[in-house]
Amino acid sequence: MPMILLHRRGVADRVRIQSDLRSGIFVGAYLLVWGAVGIGVWIAARITDAFLPMGTQALAVAAILLLAGVYQFTPLKTACLRACRSPMDFLLTHWYPGVAGEFRLGLEHGLYCLGCCWALMAVFVGAGAMGLVWAAVIALVVFVEKVWPRGLVFGRAIGAALIRGAALVVAQPEIAQSLAGKV
Repeated sequence: MPMILLHRRGVADRVRIQSDLRSGIFVGAYLLVWGAVGIGVWIAARITDAFLPMGTQALAVAAILLLAGVYQFTPLKTACLRACRSPMDFLLTHWYPGVAGEFRLGLEHGLYCLGCCWALMAVFVGAGAMGLVWAAVIALVVFVEKVWPRGLVFGRAIGAALIRGAALVVAQPEIAQSLAGKV
């Protein structure tokens, strides 16, 4: 929301319809990134459900937790988080003129946001933790990473917890089933 509000201020002009259109293109391109990823994830989940042997589900959950945990420590995560934590800086360094520029800006912002959050979303979807409580927990983690001054350190602590969770699932596979239930 802060990015959208800043963007609207940046495109504000005397013709309100033009400003609304430009902001709509920006937001639409952002949503296009997430929509495309969502469709891909949905297809991958259907394929995985069809072909993953029942006995390997816990190992798949452990792999997702491990991947998400390790990603929290990568330079790519840090770079994407830096771009998402400073909407004004992002707009100043990625602004492009015209309608095509609005579309490109929305795509780039969507890609940076995806770079920040994809691993945590993989935990949400891939670990079978698609409950409302898990959605709130993951949303809180993403929020704290982005707005708290020590968000990077917090994200790395979450990464370490995810790695420990992966090890725990490998040691006790029944935990994988409880992830889909409650926190």
